[in-house]
Amino acid sequence: MADFTKAFKLMIVHEGGYVNDPDDPGGETYKGVARKMHPDWLGWTIIDLLKKQKGFPDSLHFPTGLEIMKELNYEVNSFYYTQFWLKIKGESILNQPVAESIFDFAVNAGITTSIQLAQTVVKVTPDGAIGPKTVAAINGFDPEHFLARFAILKIKRYVEICQKRPLSKKYIFGWVIRAIKGI
Repeated sequence: MADFTKAFKLMIVHEGGYVNDPDDPGGETYKGVARKMHPDWLGWTIIDLLKKQKGFPDSLHFPTGLEIMKELNYEVNSFYYTQFWLKIKGESILNQPVAESIFDFAVNAGITTSIQLAQTVVKVTPDGAIGPKTVAAINGFDPEHFLARFAILKIKRYVEICQKRPLSKKYIFGWVIRAIKGI
């Protein structure tokens, strides 16, 4: 059984802090939570309050307002647990690095995309829904082979994104590094 806390610690490193990149289709993000995709996330209420502080977004790193930051970190953690970990059935995946890779890619590219690629690797019909058949196939597949094949499919997906949206080419190096970590 894979551990969410370990997977979260590895994933969140890639998500950064507060960013409002005009080239990012998600727009304003905090630790990877895109406001355009998740406008009702409770963390945005906290971020909007913090925006009123002098020095924002650098004020997110100040020790002042520690209770506010604890609440914000709790919201980030809860968001990724409920919106991603549970949906990929991370707790049912036996191999920790395999669960981490599926989880990380779900965060980066979408749950359905991550599940479809995982299903492709384990030769299950790629419907984007993770059920008992997919979990059993993942758990019965050699973890090293899974991670290598999954990384190749992730990189292929990133190349396709850049071909469709050339502005995304500036992210490709970071995406590829992220795809091969954990192999």
